[in-house]
Amino acid sequence: MVSLTTANNALKDVYVGVVANQLNINANPLLSQIKRSNKDIWGKEIVKMTTYGINGGIGAGEETGVLPMATGNSYAQLRATLKNLYGQLEISDKAIKSSANNIGAFVDLLAYEMEGLVKSSSFNLGRMLYGDGSGKVATISAVDVATKTITCDSVRNIIEGMVLDAFADTTKKSTGAIKVTYVDRTNNKFTFDGDIYAGSELAKDQVLYVQGSKDLEITGLGKLFSTDDTLYGLSKTTYPWLKSYKTDSTEKEISDMLIQEAIDFLEENNDAGINFISCSSKVRRAYQQYLTAYRRNVDIAELAGGFKTITHNGIPVVADRFVEDDAMYLLNTNDFTLHELDDWKWIESEDGSVLRQNAGHATYSATLVKYAELICDKPASQAKICGIKATVTNPFLPVNNIANP
Repeated sequence: MVSLTTANNALKDVYVGVVANQLNINANPLLSQIKRSNKDIWGKEIVKMTTYGINGGIGAGEETGVLPMATGNSYAQLRATLKNLYGQLEISDKAIKSSANNIGAFVDLLAYEMEGLVKSSSFNLGRMLYGDGSGKVATISAVDVATKTITCDSVRNIIEGMVLDAFADTTKKSTGAIKVTYVDRTNNKFTFDGDIYAGSELAKDQVLYVQGSKDLEITGLGKLFSTDDTLYGLSKTTYPWLKSYKTDSTEKEISDMLIQEAIDFLEENNDAGINFISCSSKVRRAYQQYLTAYRRNVDIAELAGGFKTITHNGIPVVADRFVEDDAMYLLNTNDFTLHELDDWKWIESEDGSVLRQNAGHATYSATLVKYAELICDKPASQAKICGIKATVTNPFLPVNNIANP
């Protein structure tokens, strides 16, 4: 006999481990390459010591001369607040009772719900990895009241079912949650639930954020390459090694030389060993076109989680939907750590149940949570190439395409 207790036990004992594995390994190719740790967590904060430069206590001298002056390593303290990552699951009382005498139907019910939770959580985790921690997904270009349609600068971070807030600076302009019903990815538009429009003041240049998430998401790559002076509580002006390398936005064609020049710059100046490259699908197609023009074999690598990708000199080149159309990131994933208080867990009530009735509704909800933050120990060892054309007109390109940051 299937009951609410059966559902609780299944979520706690069976599904949570499977979901955690899928979100940690299969959610995103970049996330699958980043190590996880529960160290350096003090209360609600991550406080992490990192070194930069070298120990200066070296030198040559005379046989009986003064020994080199001893100096220690140069240290800096990185600080960041653990972010609260949530995933919500909802099951109706009717659905549970309908499958009370059919264990197969009950299993299917939970499987469908968990599949939906994993899909939405994977999308948001991938989006946050390339975000700046603000929760921003797009900027409004135009609003059509009659058709309940919003045109944006980009919809790559928006998907059907997502719920958004609209802000003008720090003032919220949407009176209710903006639930996305359809995304027109060709024209950078989306339609939303019309019932919530009354009383809202949506307008051009307002910024859209994931519901309730403004300035509360993990610190992704967008923050590393932003113009903000502060990173992990430190000033980039005071500590220039916090500045990641970024080319100018001048239009440039993709080539092995372009990529290798950026890699060489990092290796020679920051002792970086690039082991992961991510780009937009447009840039990847341009790179494949470039390789074809040279009649080169396209080598394939398989990453953790079953992701397959082309390579550049053995380094995986992964296309990710959350990368800007003209961009390519060159990363050393060994410099990144996802600090977490614990793995994904259900929030439990005092009696140990994970399913709770929603007040005033014949539905039950369960909340999956992880308290975590992403830290990069060596931001200067990461690079971003901007302005890459979507096609290659001439594969035989000059070397000097990289503008020193």
